Amino acid sequence: MSTSKLTIGLLRLTDSAPAIVAHELGFFADEGVDTEIVVEPSWANIADKLAYGFLDAAVIVPPLAFAVALGLRGGRAEPLIIPFNISLGGNTVTFANDLAQETAEIAARDNKTIPEAVSACLRPDREPVMLAVVHSYSTHNLLLRYWLATGGVVGGRDVMLSVVPPALAVEALKSGRIAGFCAGAPWGEVAERHKLGRTVATSHDIWRNAPEKALAVRECWATENPDTLNAALRALLRAAKFCDAPENASYTAALLSRQKYLGVDSHAILSSLPGGARTPRTLSVFYRHAANFPWRSHALWFLDQMKRWGLVDAHLNAKRFAERVYRPDIYRTLASACGEPVPLADSKIEGAHTTAWLLDAAPSPIAMDADQFCDRSEFGKDV
Repeated sequence: MSTSKLTIGLLRLTDSAPAIVAHELGFFADEGVDTEIVVEPSWANIADKLAYGFLDAAVIVPPLAFAVALGLRGGRAEPLIIPFNISLGGNTVTFANDLAQETAEIAARDNKTIPEAVSACLRPDREPVMLAVVHSYSTHNLLLRYWLATGGVVGGRDVMLSVVPPALAVEALKSGRIAGFCAGAPWGEVAERHKLGRTVATSHDIWRNAPEKALAVRECWATENPDTLNAALRALLRAAKFCDAPENASYTAALLSRQKYLGVDSHAILSSLPGGARTPRTLSVFYRHAANFPWRSHALWFLDQMKRWGLVDAHLNAKRFAERVYRPDIYRTLASACGEPVPLADSKIEGAHTTAWLLDAAPSPIAMDADQFCDRSEFGKDV
């Protein structure tokens, strides 16, 4: 039996904005969708509640959606689909002040990158460097590992990696339990404002306009409620445009700062919103540059990196799995009906563009931004 009720889980993160805005401003209600927003303390909670049906959908890091669908976390496997991407960018790599200073000095003195400087400061006579990510199956883990590896540093071998929920990362840095973290906004900014650490890289520095959060929906719910799903996606598309408009930055930040959502100073939230970001490096993108299209090439990059670091079976048929989870067909039908331009292809070469470019789309091309990786590699030619 179909329903108009939709329960969405999310974390205390700036890029949860489209779901919160769509709920608070009545965009979901305008579409006849009765939403409940559930703020969870960790990605583990999100995963468990999706797997056991306590959530219908979630604003999620895509690698975790794959883990839930494959049953990789030791619990039950629950098929999920991703019909909508929520955001691009927004993560920071934040080091404690002493590590940030040491690596900056090495980089400046020896003309090294920060990852190369991390490698240079690792010595047998010093305490192991502990860095935190928000979940093993997260974009943050994959981006941090990728970035460190460009300097010859292997996460989990040369530096220790631990899991700390994003909202607890600043406290872990303050206590000295970790020497740095990779997490989504606003937590890097919060650490800087409390003078506990410094941002040494952002997701844009690692992979320009990297895919970040997506909407994952339980496949069985989507199959039973196609009309409600389409209505919810229309509301999210409207909210994505709202969040990406610079003139709405202050309002969005104030809304997210409420205690029931992020519960932090709105100025810290503003630092990564369009119209409020101090620099494009820290920016979250919610609509521009085809941000909402669920590119299968994004899915394949995540799966390739998960194989690289032993997080998924090396023999997994990534192409077939990506086609089941990532559903550009749903987005394309929905967006076309809304008069939005949609990409003609389901995949693209990732990392191929160092400047702005035009994407083939119907009924008109889409203005895109650079998408290069920090090591200037390209992905997707052979997949």
